[in-house]
Amino acid sequence: MARQARAIQTRTSILLAAAEVFDERGYSTATITEIIARAGVTKGALYFHFSSKEDLALGVIAAQLELGPLPAQRTKLQELTDQGLLFAHQLQHDPLTRASVGLAMDQWSESGENGEGGNPFHGRPFQEWADRLTELLDEARKRGELLPHVDPAETAELLSGAFTGIQWTSQVLCQRRDLTRRVIAMFRHLLPSVAMPQILPTLELTPERAVALLASRDAALEAEEAEDGEGDAA
Repeated sequence: MARQARAIQTRTSILLAAAEVFDERGYSTATITEIIARAGVTKGALYFHFSSKEDLALGVIAAQLELGPLPAQRTKLQELTDQGLLFAHQLQHDPLTRASVGLAMDQWSESGENGEGGNPFHGRPFQEWADRLTELLDEARKRGELLPHVDPAETAELLSGAFTGIQWTSQVLCQRRDLTRRVIAMFRHLLPSVAMPQILPTLELTPERAVALLASRDAALEAEEAEDGEGDAA
């Protein structure tokens, strides 16, 4: 068990170091040597977990997409806005999220195995984001939270595209310092064309909400880990 825990810790350290280097330098100029130095591991340890720089990039994206679920809310539209607020917060504060988005928008390939060169996992985080929004909107429709004309998949694509443009604009103008404000403005303008009128006053759209959501999620994950630990001990 101790060896397994060390291996998990080493892999996590490598991913975090790779995310920081990719975020700072971009994929094409980042080097394995720099990532090894940042992670404080040996070359053998890195290649035990990842076969190449491209494999590392895929690992960064997978780690960002596997972040724990948010707490359930009274309405699915609140859960949808929570996803947007938390994503904005993570883009501002989490290297894994920033690197994942940056890698998806980059145009590169080491191997060219996708047949046409370019990014071998082009747009994967954005598609995952749109899929999550579609699921939430499907549930919201079943619960009567949406206006009759709303198509969940179409609306998810619109929200995903709007968010992508907003976060990129915020990045260019001010390194995403105003991203949360911009995302709140997006929701306030778009939701009236999607949500039933009685739902709108119930939605909490504040800059502080993402921090509270993270605290709730982390507390739930810690409780789950504690339960798992007690089960292993038994």
